[in-house]
Amino acid sequence: MKAFYIKRKGEVAVKADPIFKGIIPPIPTILYEDGRIDEKGMKNLIDFLIESNVDGLFFLGSGGEFSQMSAGLRREVAEFVIPYVNGRVPVLIGTGTSSTMETISLSVHAQEKGADGIVVINPYYWPLTEEGLFEHYSEIAQNVDLPIMLYNFPSLTGTDLSPDLVLKLAQAHPNIVGIKDTVDAVGHTRELILKVKKEKPNFVVFSGYDDHLFNTLALGGDGSIPLSASFAPELSVGIYRAFQTGDYEKAIELHRQLAPLPLLYKLDSPFMNVAKEAIRLRGIEISTDVLAPTRKLSKEKKKELKSLLTTFLGDSIVLS
Repeated sequence: MKAFYIKRKGEVAVKADPIFKGIIPPIPTILYEDGRIDEKGMKNLIDFLIESNVDGLFFLGSGGEFSQMSAGLRREVAEFVIPYVNGRVPVLIGTGTSSTMETISLSVHAQEKGADGIVVINPYYWPLTEEGLFEHYSEIAQNVDLPIMLYNFPSLTGTDLSPDLVLKLAQAHPNIVGIKDTVDAVGHTRELILKVKKEKPNFVVFSGYDDHLFNTLALGGDGSIPLSASFAPELSVGIYRAFQTGDYEKAIELHRQLAPLPLLYKLDSPFMNVAKEAIRLRGIEISTDVLAPTRKLSKEKKKELKSLLTTFLGDSIVLS
């Protein structure tokens, strides 16, 4: 997995084929409320997902609680998960912060520890101009040799990564190879695919929201990074595989099962506690602790979660 990019006098050599594709779950960080990693639980989840035929694993994203972590804990998580996955699937590490300097530091650390790529959300709190965003991402791209996935989540960051900006970045920096587009508007993802892929055919476009996977594939995108794949990977993986083989009837059938799952996230906010309880309901032994200010689900909401999962999934996926 480490031959994607080869440094040549400060430049990057890019393979012809897209580096990342398919279903890459954003992994909840399995830990205890005091911040210690639940190593056994983390291993259980990683093994379950790899055995479920996912195409990669994304650690320290929104569902991985990066925003509640110190930089030290983020480094500790990366240092644990990368060697444990051990090249079985590509590993992406989220390194974005509101500081360009700290983002570069975390990105260099991920590279040194053997990550296959990094995912970088844009700075939040202060809105940046497009010129400011271009300079921010350019500094990161110039300081690491890893493939970089942009992360667009405007409902949380307050700033959208426009298709024009994304194209400009992809043209300027060959190691900016794709984007996770977490937006409600399908038109935004469509414009990314039409505008950026026209100039950079191997630039990969992933949906962020679970129920946009089928739309993204139909428009010419490359896959999804959906939180539901951390507890029900059969659905997203099944949609992607069926679409790739031309079994659109099967893909649509699975899409109809997947589509209601984002309603689970309305049980609480932030909803990484929902994802962890859903993982536990799959029979995977993990700590369901979360980092404050997120709190564990109440007994009532746990019951509601199990009821909703049973309704949405039927007999297709067995719950414990």
